[in-house]
Amino acid sequence: MVKAAGIGIGIGATATALATPAGAAGAALAHPGLLHTRADLGRMAAKVRAGVRPYAAGFAKLTANRHAQSGWRPNPQAVVYRGSGTPENYRILYNDIHAAYQNALRFHVSGEEAHAETAVAILNAWSGKLTRLEGSADRFLAAGLYGYQFANAAELVREHGDFDLARAQELMRNVFHPLSDDFLTRHNGAVVTNYWPNWDLTAIACVLATGIFCDERALVERAVEYFKHGDGMGSVKHAVPVVHEDGLGEWVEAGRDQGHALLGVGLMGTVCEMAWNQGIDLYGYDDSRFLKGAQYVAKWSLGGDVPYTANTRRKGAIGGWSGSETASRVAGVDPSMTRPIWAMIANHYTKRRGLPASYLTRAAAKAAPEGGGGDYGPNSGGFDQLGFGTLAFTRDRVEVAADGATPSPGPAPSGGSWSDGGVRPQASASPTAGGDLAATGAGDMAGWAAAAGIGAVTGGLLLLRRRDRVLRRKTGE
Repeated sequence: MVKAAGIGIGIGATATALATPAGAAGAALAHPGLLHTRADLGRMAAKVRAGVRPYAAGFAKLTANRHAQSGWRPNPQAVVYRGSGTPENYRILYNDIHAAYQNALRFHVSGEEAHAETAVAILNAWSGKLTRLEGSADRFLAAGLYGYQFANAAELVREHGDFDLARAQELMRNVFHPLSDDFLTRHNGAVVTNYWPNWDLTAIACVLATGIFCDERALVERAVEYFKHGDGMGSVKHAVPVVHEDGLGEWVEAGRDQGHALLGVGLMGTVCEMAWNQGIDLYGYDDSRFLKGAQYVAKWSLGGDVPYTANTRRKGAIGGWSGSETASRVAGVDPSMTRPIWAMIANHYTKRRGLPASYLTRAAAKAAPEGGGGDYGPNSGGFDQLGFGTLAFTRDRVEVAADGATPSPGPAPSGGSWSDGGVRPQASASPTAGGDLAATGAGDMAGWAAAAGIGAVTGGLLLLRRRDRVLRRKTGE
């Protein structure tokens, strides 16, 4: 990971960098480069091989899932329907996609070829048969969710000799992407605020994943621009419209219900992670606005009290019925409800960037080891995230340069400077006075210790640091 010198430390500081990100004009997109890079996959394999916690527990969660078995057989459909009044069969699609992803991930960790072959067979079967998505407005959700997930599964086997990459790319371009792009443009003929943030975010995730998987930079730029400045509720400033003095940012969908707020945070994290792996720092955009929103949802979901500013949004069709709806208070929560979303976000901010995020780390510890599709019930909500974050996103502490610079996003091409197109890293939050940016912060240590299965922290920090150095030498990290 290239260290970008000159990054400011305080809130609002702007980075001055030494390397051109993969997302800059003229640079090739990185592969694999969606949710997982080659370095990520190598780290997972090495940690599991060494029996390191919590990676081993995360991998055990994967191997126990019925979707991760090499005996899975696909059931491709020519037309997939999602929405009332149609012969809904979208469950077949999401179950098969999760089986492809889980087998592909298991292959990269274990090296067992049978799992790669199973993933390839599933993906090839669907790219050879699926022609369109139909149904109610929910067809846009199907396009966004299953589009970004299909691309991620396919990215993991894109170099396999039996995988039909060209046909998979055509499926993304011709079936998944058009609906997602159309939604961001026309919002199903409704006023732009008719749909809550998660609708936009599914579409952004699909457009971004299509751009990366198909090597189409214009689509990447389209998704990034919408994340920052889009008119819909899924752009970051609309999803997190209010930032309080304590650093928490209201997640607007917290006024709706807990499940959809968790979905939105998971989707925004997915978008940020895929962009980061291409050298684009959306995690840090607008003084890490997403961090503030994710911390808010984590605290609220853990049962903590959070403020909520009444939010009124227009609803209805353009030129037709219209009205408005006001969310006046935060919805109730079930502290036992969880989704496999926290490990990715918490590890980015506390391990990559060295920032304190105690609510995120507590939520991640509580959810660990994270599972995936099939571990959170049979309904579609349990398949909205690919999951397995404990295995895939647990990281060692970031290495920080002597001048305090933190790592830049994505791969590390040489030469040039960060563009003004929003792809430079930003200082994300103020560190604790006198604190070490390489540390997770005192408030995070207990959370990460719990996630790693460490029973006691007091008096054991020196031992943990020594063990971490030994593991790094063994794994080459």
